[in-house]
Amino acid sequence: MKLIRVLPFVLLFITCVTIAQKEIVTHDFSTVEIEVVLKDSLSIRALDVFNDSLIGFGFDRGYGFINMETQKTILREFEINDTTRAKKNWITEQRAVGFTDEAFFSLGVGSPARLRKIDRINNKEKIVYIETHKKVFYDAIAFWNSNEGIAMGDPTEDCLSILITRDKGESWKKLSCDDLPKTVVGEAAFAASNGNIAIVGNKTWIVSGGTQSRVFYSPDKGTTWEVFDTPLIDGKETTGVYSIDFYDDYNGIVFGGDYTKPAQNKANKAITKNGGKTWQLVSDASGPGYKSCIRYVPNSGGKEMIAVGFTGISFSNDFGKHWKEISKEGFYIARFLNDSTAIAGGKGRVAKLTFK
Repeated sequence: MKLIRVLPFVLLFITCVTIAQKEIVTHDFSTVEIEVVLKDSLSIRALDVFNDSLIGFGFDRGYGFINMETQKTILREFEINDTTRAKKNWITEQRAVGFTDEAFFSLGVGSPARLRKIDRINNKEKIVYIETHKKVFYDAIAFWNSNEGIAMGDPTEDCLSILITRDKGESWKKLSCDDLPKTVVGEAAFAASNGNIAIVGNKTWIVSGGTQSRVFYSPDKGTTWEVFDTPLIDGKETTGVYSIDFYDDYNGIVFGGDYTKPAQNKANKAITKNGGKTWQLVSDASGPGYKSCIRYVPNSGGKEMIAVGFTGISFSNDFGKHWKEISKEGFYIARFLNDSTAIAGGKGRVAKLTFK
């Protein structure tokens, strides 16, 4: 479904404890330092980071890369007009991207939806999947490992569009609706932050919105599926789950709302403690309203999370029960490099976020 600088320094408390041989780092973030690494006339709703140094991102006219070590930027774009649409390889808006060890993948949202595989070493590009349909709209892509990956999009029939690769992204197969839970009329997803898919090990969760706010779950890398309800707001084209993240096999969070009513914070965030089978609202009618991206802070034991959107950045360190706004700067998407640093994309920029 289509969507339409630094704050005053305060003290950061960090304590470390060891639980089950894992170091848990506890933060009380109150500010974020924002360092812009790319400024251009583009809109970025999808990015990924390889080895903490290479940023790959999709934007409204193509895809690009930023090497954080050399500061080199590469943009691959076409102006979208009647002439370029006629070209065999024209690029439409890219809202789903991801790295494997060998390649970068970028998927266009609309028909004909083209999935490109770009060799990470020589930057050679080839199209590995094309789909033409009046209802085609792809929202997100993610990978279980270097050989296997998944992409998802809105229904073209009576199920979500699910693509699977098992051969390093060389070929992709669309799952039959006979093998997927059925969607209801008006149920789809939001290409808001490449955040519709969460993966832990072989387990996969995909979120929907619109007339239904649900979580589709596969325990076996997309072979079998079931679906669970969430209590998030739904019923309209603009309502529902916009982003999901899982900290481990059991603890996850969904975040969303209604982007046309961004201040509305009722029934827009929920957590699970049983792997997505049931969900409980948190911070209901309090805390932040609509956000397009939710991410757990690494090594935080699942207690800490950052939510970003065009309305700003918010932080919780108690499993989403309470939140505080740490910046009014707007971004669509963020991905952590470590437990205090992230890369974010938004309107006109890519930035490094340092939480303090």
